[in-house]
Amino acid sequence: MDPRLGDDLVRLPDLLQETREHAVRILRELGERPVARPPARREPTALPERGAGASGALETFARRWEPGFSAGAGPRYLGFVTGGTTPAALAGDWLTGTLDQNAVTNLDSSAADLERETVSWVRELLGLPGAYEGAFVSGATMSNVTGLAIAREWVGERRGVSIAEQGIAALGPVPVLSGSPHSSIAKALSLLGLGRSAIRQVGVLPGREAVDVDRLAAALRELDGEPAIVVANAGTVNTVDFDDLRAVAALREHYPFWLHADAAFGAFAALSPEHAHLVDGLGEADSICVDLHKWLNVPYDSAIQLTRRRDLQTRVFRNSAAYLGPVGEEPDFVHLTPESSRRLRALAAWFTLAAYGREGHAEIVRRDIALAARLGERLAAMPAYRLLAPVRLNVVCFTPAADPSRAGAVARAVAASGEAFLTPTEYAGVPALRAAFSNWRTTEADVERVAAVLEAAAG
Repeated sequence: MDPRLGDDLVRLPDLLQETREHAVRILRELGERPVARPPARREPTALPERGAGASGALETFARRWEPGFSAGAGPRYLGFVTGGTTPAALAGDWLTGTLDQNAVTNLDSSAADLERETVSWVRELLGLPGAYEGAFVSGATMSNVTGLAIAREWVGERRGVSIAEQGIAALGPVPVLSGSPHSSIAKALSLLGLGRSAIRQVGVLPGREAVDVDRLAAALRELDGEPAIVVANAGTVNTVDFDDLRAVAALREHYPFWLHADAAFGAFAALSPEHAHLVDGLGEADSICVDLHKWLNVPYDSAIQLTRRRDLQTRVFRNSAAYLGPVGEEPDFVHLTPESSRRLRALAAWFTLAAYGREGHAEIVRRDIALAARLGERLAAMPAYRLLAPVRLNVVCFTPAADPSRAGAVARAVAASGEAFLTPTEYAGVPALRAAFSNWRTTEADVERVAAVLEAAAG
């Protein structure tokens, strides 16, 4: 054994204690750490011929790399839709690495059963019917890829072919209809061989990002009975708008289509009594995307996909190898997702749900919604900014009132201050900024600090 590796094995308890102390310091300073770091290119150094051991590696990381990392897990990181990591989720993630399970089969551990339990807990948390089965994947993009792969197989079934066996050439064009599809939908369609051009964007309601159901019905009618895929939104990224999911699902009485619901973070509206109506009808979808490293506040990477058609899912992702065994009545996860090697992502989610339950996570959702509304009120009172949409849930979309082209400059000034991080965007052709609240640490005091830095950045 390499002498440094052997020494680290002997010193392992001390090394873990060193790492723990380092992590505790980072977490203790998280609230005051600069929220974003300006990009600074670091050229790679040469691979060490002789390593420095774990302690030396920790020292090098602390000196060379850690100072350039953002406080993405902190309370004022409002870019993208980024959750933090609850204490229990962090404990679960540490144990995930410690146990190092390859959660693909039932052959050697109970890891798969823990994942099934966690999927069922998430399903219950969101109030979804028991008919949905699912698996953990790396994020919303891969969840959408998985759901649309199943949808593709369903279209093939309607046309009398199996894409899993005969390939995409046997299918022909597949129309994919959506009002405001997330960018990951186009990426998924490209990956699945359906092509970005398969998207037929349907008109939305005036001043909204929600699909006009009448226009969707007209677009389906024009297909003259050809099967299609409809991607519905349960929370758009810019304004958290929701399609009328029940009305969209009802169209299946007249037209054949697979309904995929992109509910990456909007699904958690179910935990707020005042907003649960927004996801009414989510349980009618054929497949659902839910991203857990957003509002469930577990570490990257973690999402789940849910579907009612496990049979089609196994047809797509079946991994035929003698050492894996046959696809049984309860398929192993190796037959359900694109990966044949996968860490036990479910453990961090299991820990946070076991630790805080429905009530704890509902409190996070309700508080974030209230904080987003508070920032919206503060911005509405500032002459320098105007809201571009109502604050429907946990995202505030706004722009500099006098000159929207300054949105990017404001975002850079906010990031440079170290006080907060917001992402620039574009809404209805207008350059804008968006502040997304999904972190369990965020408080009203943080909102006031964000409001203050925005006021200063307005010039």
